[in-house]
Amino acid sequence: MPSPLIVKCPTCQRAVTWTAEQLFKPFCSERCKLIDLGEWAMEEKRIAGESLLPEGNDDEDAFFQ
Repeated sequence: MPSPLIVKCPTCQRAVTWTAEQLFKPFCSERCKLIDLGEWAMEEKRIAGESLLPEGNDDEDAFFQ
């Protein structure tokens, strides 16, 4: 049987074994998972790309109506 994959936690860089028992993978813990979620919610992290909003229109609510 091959050895399990080891990845680094995206938040704290701790080694994480990629197994079914590891509930928070790729994170080492629920704490690191929630820290990452908070960074996305506060828009500290984002996926690179062009805006879907029309140029010069900063009103997101108008886009989603």
